[in-house]
Amino acid sequence: MTLRIAVPNKGSLSAKAIELLLDAGYRAHRRNRELRVTDSANDITFFFQRPKDIATYVGSGDLEVGITGLDLLTNSAAPARPILDLGFARSEFRFAAPPGTITSVPELQGRRVATSFPVLVEKHLADHGVRVELIRLDGAVENAIELGVADAIADVVETGESLRSAGLVPFGEPVMRSQAILIQSTRRAYTDDQAVAIQALTRRLRGVLDSRLYAVMDYNCPKAVLDRACALTPGIESPTISPMADRGWVAVRSLVRRDEAQRVMDELEAIGAKAILVTALEGCRITPAP
Repeated sequence: MTLRIAVPNKGSLSAKAIELLLDAGYRAHRRNRELRVTDSANDITFFFQRPKDIATYVGSGDLEVGITGLDLLTNSAAPARPILDLGFARSEFRFAAPPGTITSVPELQGRRVATSFPVLVEKHLADHGVRVELIRLDGAVENAIELGVADAIADVVETGESLRSAGLVPFGEPVMRSQAILIQSTRRAYTDDQAVAIQALTRRLRGVLDSRLYAVMDYNCPKAVLDRACALTPGIESPTISPMADRGWVAVRSLVRRDEAQRVMDELEAIGAKAILVTALEGCRITPAP
């Protein structure tokens, strides 16, 4: 049975989601704004949907899995759950107002708050015992205060540029921190074939995400400092050590985190390692399957 996957059709989630699927070996190219793309080789059909609607389609069981934002899933109140964090489209959900007007969540009591995420905001304010007049908008929330519609807003903040442009500053702790996630329904029952297909998809995506975090490091190491070198490059289980023609040296291969690779090379060089090479990964299987 073909696995049906909901993919964002626009916004900050869309391009990164498609890139991730392509890197995982799926044919998710979208030409001429198609609403559906079939990958026959992998028995998968991708449905391109509005990001806000994806949790609804997946929660209802009409589509087996989908890629959306944690904030969008939470606001939808759909019967769906995250099964894999995807690590992109990171953002915070914040309250904001003009400088010097509102500086804390309790000060929102009785005020007008504009948002495109009413479920998320209502729950957060209820948890804090704050009652407001909620103004529900579908976009351009930053303009609500200038236009006299609201006293404060609650919206997704990625870089903060939109808030600054509107003359607003965030206040209070973030309502939540969000990122792209892979979700599945908590209501529907999946067949064995569907469950296997979802596990395969998850393994592939996790492999791509891990390959972006790690790189292969090769170097030649004097045996006299091998223990120190292995402590710098412990790898996942342990480094691979191979003999060299010069019996005083060994060749070492290990996985290192990409963001630590330059520091590790500096430290290896300092203890006498030579011919240090770092190679990017196209894919891998590092994290155990669920």
